[in-house]
Amino acid sequence: MDKVSASAAEAVADIPDGASLAVGGFGLSGIPDVLIQALHAQGATGLEVVSNNCGVDGRGLGVLLADRRIARVTGSYVGENKEFARQYLSGELEVELVPQGTLAERLRAGGAGIPAFYTPAGVGTQVARGGLPWRYAAGGTSRPEAGEGVVAVASPPKETRDFAGRPHVLEHGITTDYALVRAWRGDRHGNLVFRKSAANFNPLAAMAGRVTVAEVEELVEPGELSPAEVHLPGIFVQRIVALTPAQAADKQIEKRTVRT
Repeated sequence: MDKVSASAAEAVADIPDGASLAVGGFGLSGIPDVLIQALHAQGATGLEVVSNNCGVDGRGLGVLLADRRIARVTGSYVGENKEFARQYLSGELEVELVPQGTLAERLRAGGAGIPAFYTPAGVGTQVARGGLPWRYAAGGTSRPEAGEGVVAVASPPKETRDFAGRPHVLEHGITTDYALVRAWRGDRHGNLVFRKSAANFNPLAAMAGRVTVAEVEELVEPGELSPAEVHLPGIFVQRIVALTPAQAADKQIEKRTVRT
């Protein structure tokens, strides 16, 4: 029952090339940065990542992206990463863009054992009709703003069905080989508590992973967490990494806005 790994490096050591990963966080808020850095040092490549976004240039998943470790991304926001845009538009990276709420529910559904569900999000758009560019041909787009460029892989059309006279799109649940998440507190059994904005995609990503690795800012003993305060039960978590105080305090944000 003791799921604590000796280090982040040990916790991610068996992630192979080509593995699929669900990664928690929103922007740089609540990302499992220590685990991402350990995975970067470990050297796995050809990764298929499911995450709200792909970090920023030089931080978070952006570190893996810059070294060409990521082959495919399923996400909902890409606006803070110039290298991401460059790789996508040049045909080097496959990208499946998903409405943000749909992405959250696909992860939750996968973790709950629900294979698919219907949602009104995306009705009447290319999300439902298909044809969204997932991957451009080598060389990419010369004028992406004009829609030019040869699409090598496009999204397929999705099944639609009316409920109460309103059309809905069929979306599939997501499960991944591994999940990397960050929590505020966790015990040795894997029970996790998320704090403030870190309770974004972290619980959902943790549910979707077949092997979930959680870095925690504070490790406590079993019984110290009240059942009422546990956000994610340990059944979803296979490995725990306790952060040092310095690692726990190292929290970045994409843009800091202060009053003059």
